[in-house]
Amino acid sequence: MERLEKKEHDFSAKLRQASVIGSLREYITWQRGLRTSSDAAPFPQHGPVSVNLDLTTACNFSCPHCVDSRLLNTGDYIDMDTIKKSLDTLQRNGLRSVILIGGGEPTIHKNFEDIVRFSKDRGLQVGIATNGSRLDKVSSVADVLMEGDWLRISLDAGRESTFFKAHRPRGRLSLESILEGARGIKQLNPTIQTGYSYVIVWGGIVVNGYELTPNIEEMEQAVRNAREYSFDYVSFKPCLLRLEASQKESLFDSPDPEREARIIEEIRNNLSAAEALASREVKILRSVNLEAMLDQKVHELKVQPDVCHSQFFRTVLAPGGIFHCPALRGVELARIGDFMGYKGKANLDFTQARLEHSIRSFNARLECSMVVCFYHHVNWWIENFIQSGSDVREIPTVRDNNFFL
Repeated sequence: MERLEKKEHDFSAKLRQASVIGSLREYITWQRGLRTSSDAAPFPQHGPVSVNLDLTTACNFSCPHCVDSRLLNTGDYIDMDTIKKSLDTLQRNGLRSVILIGGGEPTIHKNFEDIVRFSKDRGLQVGIATNGSRLDKVSSVADVLMEGDWLRISLDAGRESTFFKAHRPRGRLSLESILEGARGIKQLNPTIQTGYSYVIVWGGIVVNGYELTPNIEEMEQAVRNAREYSFDYVSFKPCLLRLEASQKESLFDSPDPEREARIIEEIRNNLSAAEALASREVKILRSVNLEAMLDQKVHELKVQPDVCHSQFFRTVLAPGGIFHCPALRGVELARIGDFMGYKGKANLDFTQARLEHSIRSFNARLECSMVVCFYHHVNWWIENFIQSGSDVREIPTVRDNNFFL
């Protein structure tokens, strides 16, 4: 078996891992039966491989660029009993990773440490995306995290003043204190992969009447910070906007070729300077949509097959329900269950029936025509394989390594 390449968004390779490929083959076989037979093909009896677990809507930052701002601080959260029973049910049905992320700040949940320890007890890979305000909570569970687990901190700045404007944190908190906390966690457990997450903001972006603070000129400084404070990588991604009419995420508020060309050139220049500073210890990761933006191929990521195949393999479990796509978190059209939809086998079966309906009826080509989709490549890879007629046994297997989707 070949080894899984270290590519953050190489989802087709992740689905070809030895522990997951059976689910992929069954799904492709089901899709083919659905398209060629008048009889109802049995839906594969597998749950998602990976879930985004939104523990709470509470957040102690007020980031103007937050795509989930409308979901925050509603008082909703998922209780510990539901989380435990849901993870148990999902793990027995194929779950391999959980990402604590989105819709709020996960470390605010009163049971955060218990949830991490419970997930690791169940043999799940764990990813933690945090604003860094409560890294003491992460430090307290650093002992159970292992190689393959990761901590990603949303910083989006190289300097203190920009960090404060970008995040508007409550209480006494600084960029330096977060960086110190991250280095402390790395010292406690060097196997944890730590990431410096950086959303690139350019001039002229207005959200809810508020003009965001540009940070393009600080990309180089962010790499300096990452080197000094023992981060493994800096992840650069462009600022996403949530379109008011559809509540979907996209790049650029309105077409303006000249402005877009200027922005792309500015990002390219600063990215080159940042990459020149990177060392063996600190890698630079470019998100899928950033690569597409720089290559002026963003339009390609908006062209989906009719079927979003990715929803079979990963979902979002949030206080507001279960959603079939992270980009459509909180959007009713993408809701396939309530927050207890994985709490026990009967709940899972009902939610999976809703998922089957979604896969059959949700037209990604139409509904996601404005969404710059991370799952574009794997959706087309699966679609093309379905149409190819090739034997599913010919899909090559790669070694288990990374189950985050």
